Amino acid sequence: MRDERSTVSQIRHAVHLCIDMQNIFAPGGMWETPWMERVLPTIAAIVSRHQARTIFTRFITPHSPEERPGQWQSYFQRWRQATRSRLPSSALDLVPSLACFVPPARVVDKPAYSAFSNSALTNMLVEKGVGTVVVSGAETDVCVLSTVLSAVDLGFRVVIVEDALCSSSDVGHDALMTMYRTRFHGQVDLVTADELTEFWRE
Repeated sequence: MRDERSTVSQIRHAVHLCIDMQNIFAPGGMWETPWMERVLPTIAAIVSRHQARTIFTRFITPHSPEERPGQWQSYFQRWRQATRSRLPSSALDLVPSLACFVPPARVVDKPAYSAFSNSALTNMLVEKGVGTVVVSGAETDVCVLSTVLSAVDLGFRVVIVEDALCSSSDVGHDALMTMYRTRFHGQVDLVTADELTEFWRE
């Protein structure tokens, strides 16, 4: 095991947050993330071991740009074809290979990048006494990044499964991996999926 992972302790009472593994980001989707197919088997393996402790998030676009505040309006004016008035509803569904785990896995919809932009998620985790979130999904340098920083601010221990992340930018992904290793020691741990199996045993 590499030095930066040597302090990772056993994971107890964790929840797996799987971020935005939706058809819109899958191959052929409007916001295609080319790596998604590569990491899907890894994510599915994690979910299969922790089905009842997995929460999938979905990035839900507005019906029209005017439904969102501030700069989000400009964003969705540029991406008007991604609004729900024009987008097939199936595009926002989880990819089929993960949707089959619901239930017992849960789904939380969110209007912005961070999973915690839906306040119900925070309340759910606090009520259940969850102290650690295990993070996988898409994209490393957008919604995953926002979720990780929100989780850190809220006081959660964050465990990132680095081979269960995908991005459309190699540069962005690599930069974030470096940042987590060098700037968030003690709050963010990086593990591989194989190491997660060792550390997280219910």
